[in-house]
Amino acid sequence: MSGDGPLSLVSTSSAHLDHLPHYNGGGTPVGKFYVNQAIDPEYTPPSQPAKILFSIQDQNGNDVYNVYSMVEIYSASTGERLKAFPWTREDIGDFALYYTFQDIGNYQIVISIANDNPNGNYHNGIDPPRTILTSNLNCSCDRGVLNISVSRSFGNIFSTAVLSGIVGMIVVFGVVAALTYRSRIRSGVHLNAADKQVLKYSVMLFAIAAGIVHLAVFSEHGSLRLEYSIFLLAAGAAQLSYGIMYVLLTLANQPGSLDGPGLARVYYRKTVILNLFGLVGTSVLLGLYTYSVVLPPPLSPNNRPEDIDLGGILDKSLEVLLVIGIVYLMRWEKKKLSKELVEI
Repeated sequence: MSGDGPLSLVSTSSAHLDHLPHYNGGGTPVGKFYVNQAIDPEYTPPSQPAKILFSIQDQNGNDVYNVYSMVEIYSASTGERLKAFPWTREDIGDFALYYTFQDIGNYQIVISIANDNPNGNYHNGIDPPRTILTSNLNCSCDRGVLNISVSRSFGNIFSTAVLSGIVGMIVVFGVVAALTYRSRIRSGVHLNAADKQVLKYSVMLFAIAAGIVHLAVFSEHGSLRLEYSIFLLAAGAAQLSYGIMYVLLTLANQPGSLDGPGLARVYYRKTVILNLFGLVGTSVLLGLYTYSVVLPPPLSPNNRPEDIDLGGILDKSLEVLLVIGIVYLMRWEKKKLSKELVEI
């Protein structure tokens, strides 16, 4: 077979992309179709078999059937064709090919789709390589080019950077809070109402950090269902909103601005509503996560529980701390309001 490269296999599946890629993935129009592409592992290292996934749809996002396609892999640096998969009839526009990229660098994936080939009479075998990758000369077809990058450690660097950013926020805030607390203790000031601001900001930080984790992992957990990614994005946005609203409420109601029973009650009602939103929402997320790692989650494409990973452990640890903090604050604020009303 002309242009054969390293290890290659062909496999057909009947599902959409198994994750929403933010690296080594994308889409391109090809004639009357639109092609989405992803690769697994997303941060593909050299000399490791990779799964290249395609999802061919019409311009309205509908599935297509009985399409003829040919896929080629070129080196972006030399222009050499490294591998060519022959024209193949796909029962559905979602399929996967397997290939091993031997070297670090950039590659171009060229997908050709026949315009009209009901019987496969004139689209078979492998077309010769081309200098202009999008050229359809002597081919009743359209072609699109997709770019991927193969590196040895970029995935680890990216994941470490995201994790370090989240952990770093927590550590910095924790250090500042500890130093503030120690300074007040040394000055003879005991933990009073004003000192509870430290706990409030801790609750805000836990909520915002958990939201950031959701935003960081939504694409990997999209699985075969777009609904999973939408849910994770919504959860992350809700947690960020909760943290930001708590910040605004705290800044707008500094100590000394709540004199009088009326203002104290108004502030308490606001915090109760906000805390209940955070408490109920976080409890639901914890319950759903527990369910999804024990039993297959709703709409699961593979009918098996989700894997427990580092991102999930970090996110749920933050949410457990968030629930504890919210409960403690709600009890403290209720006691504080009752005490103030008695004194008045």
